[in-house]
Amino acid sequence: MASVPTVLRLLAASVKIAEKSGNIVRRILSSGELGIVEKENVNDLQTEADRTVQRCIVSSLYHNFPKLTVIGEEDDLDETVDKDIMETGFADDVMAMTCPEKFVNAPESELVMWVDPLDGTKEFTQGLLDHVTVLIGLSWQGKAIGGVIHQPYFNYQNKGAELGRTIYSLNGLGVFGLTDKKPPTEGNIIATTRSHSNKAVNDSIEACEPTEVLRVGGAGHKVMLLLDGVVHAYVFASPGCKKWDTCAPEAILKEKGGTLTDMHGSDLQYHKEVQRQNTGGVLATLHSDHSWYLNRIPASVKEALNPVKS
Repeated sequence: MASVPTVLRLLAASVKIAEKSGNIVRRILSSGELGIVEKENVNDLQTEADRTVQRCIVSSLYHNFPKLTVIGEEDDLDETVDKDIMETGFADDVMAMTCPEKFVNAPESELVMWVDPLDGTKEFTQGLLDHVTVLIGLSWQGKAIGGVIHQPYFNYQNKGAELGRTIYSLNGLGVFGLTDKKPPTEGNIIATTRSHSNKAVNDSIEACEPTEVLRVGGAGHKVMLLLDGVVHAYVFASPGCKKWDTCAPEAILKEKGGTLTDMHGSDLQYHKEVQRQNTGGVLATLHSDHSWYLNRIPASVKEALNPVKS
């Protein structure tokens, strides 16, 4: 295992950790003891699942990668290692892959993991379980290069179907766990926020001439709607989204040939010292013309969003 490059080992570990995290999420929901607290407002919640999963992810990553930088959404938690929830294994299929040459010598000390233990927390508490994802993103030199999206409740509405799905990627290796699907050839379906709307968000969506708007929770879920061919674009003209929301989804989307930028068309940055908010908003496309949407975002909206700290 020592001969396997760090980046590949990290992806292999993250796949196993994400799957373990999904088990924790389902167990806590089944217990009925969600332990809900408000962080900043009624739209910004934290549950026992958020807390326990972050402890699982952080302690599991540091167990095998002590020089790594891990930045999680729940930054005020006691990160005491709990061996009962730790995952120390590696996904065998990932370990057997050939690491892209450009990442072979990437040092552990320069790699940054962006973790959202439960993206779509409000929806989780409301029973909208298909909105929920576990996000583990990998960045190097400020760029999102790999990531894992785990959907703990994928297929939950299909009785008897296998529950849960894990999608992962590394730049240059491809995307795994996903079936290729394209959106309808007719129409323009846009995904946007369910809980954090405002005039700028609504004006931007209207300017993009949608035939349908899906207001849903979770950045991971919105990008999955793109990857699953449900929507044509993800438009969020607000600084409410954070780096841990977008790192893994961006890496996977781009590896499929998609685009994720802020509202100015600028790339998001993932250096460890970067501003945590995506201050320029988020615009994502896969099979659609990204510039078409960029050109329709009102100038007043772009001026109000800061592109420098994205």
